[in-house]
Amino acid sequence: MSILIGIGLIVLALYGAPLFTIIGGVALLAFYSVNQSQVSVILELYRLASTPVLIAIPLFTFAGYVLAESGTPKRLIQLSRALVGWMPGGLALVTVLTCAVFTAFTGATGVTIIALGGLLFPVLLKDAYSERFSLGLITSSGNIGLLFPPSLPIILYGLVAQVSVDQLFAAGLIPGLLIIAVMGSYVVLYARKGSLTTHKFSWSVLGRAFIDAVWEVPLPFIIIIGIYGGFFTASEAAAITAFYVLVVEFFIYRDLSLTKDLSGIIRDSMVLVGGVLIILGSALGLANYMIDAQIPMKILGFMQTFIHSKLVFLLTLNIFLLLVGAMLDIFSAILVVVPLLIPIATSFGVHPLHLGVIFITNLSIGYLTPPVGMNLFIASFRFNKSVLQLYAASLPFLGLLLLALLVITYVPELSLWLVRVFGIQ
Repeated sequence: MSILIGIGLIVLALYGAPLFTIIGGVALLAFYSVNQSQVSVILELYRLASTPVLIAIPLFTFAGYVLAESGTPKRLIQLSRALVGWMPGGLALVTVLTCAVFTAFTGATGVTIIALGGLLFPVLLKDAYSERFSLGLITSSGNIGLLFPPSLPIILYGLVAQVSVDQLFAAGLIPGLLIIAVMGSYVVLYARKGSLTTHKFSWSVLGRAFIDAVWEVPLPFIIIIGIYGGFFTASEAAAITAFYVLVVEFFIYRDLSLTKDLSGIIRDSMVLVGGVLIILGSALGLANYMIDAQIPMKILGFMQTFIHSKLVFLLTLNIFLLLVGAMLDIFSAILVVVPLLIPIATSFGVHPLHLGVIFITNLSIGYLTPPVGMNLFIASFRFNKSVLQLYAASLPFLGLLLLALLVITYVPELSLWLVRVFGIQ
């Protein structure tokens, strides 16, 4: 019977059944096969509901959707362009910075490509950037904000790994800035080699752009200073962010209407949250079985037969996570893989916060990894270009991101220094 059910689950997965049904089904079948109560799966949903930081997920998601639907992307681009548009590669830098900020709030790299791509792509072409460079830049820049607060994947990782979300936010700051610095350096060097359009710096233009975005500029600083200054927790930051964004976009800028837009934004954002939570509950139930069956220890024993060095383990880990990131969305990958990896990484002396940064960085790069990286297909659809064109356009940026990943992986102090210096709890 168990074999038939297992075959049925595989068939359902191949036919595109919802992920939570497959994970939940596998968990129930696993407990049934060893004659243990399947109540453990439901108990994980109950335990999840009592987790204080859980409330941050729907609140930050709602705020991100509001920003995506409002005029925020346009205002951020105008402000960034006024600030750095005069530099060589200024517009490319605008793309990197704006996409990083936007992805941090939406938690979804594909949303960034869709929301900002239509604004940035024609402007890049107008300023004499090549089509190939512009496609690669926008597609890859959609990935680089996931290490910054209030990144939803970091919150989810903290829940699954049972580590402090505040500490994870701090651990991701310097690695995230490193990735921006690597990307920024490349686009400046690219701009110096060609005759690209730059824009004369103007205090009046900067002033107008700042006034236009004056209510949105403080938002990242409110979150960062509030959390690391000890004024409020990540969950409280989520509530403040959601309320602030609601007031600013609906009542101050009036980009959105309470009667026409609010219900749709709530529906769309909560559909995503509901999907994440039900997968999370199912995945934690499966993780319970794997821990009871000592599957992580068996995998560890197998790996220790062939891998005796922490350096080799980290390299193997990166290759594995890049493949996972290319095949699964980041939320599913966190829920399924993290419970397996934590005990193995701990045995090799990898700090849980460092592991979290490595994990998120790898999965974000996986979105860009051929042949099945999700963002390659999203960009192909958004810009009406073949996937092969996106492969070629993204390869230089993929190489840069992999270089930054190696530095982040083998220099753990980049992830741990801020946590230790400020003693963040």
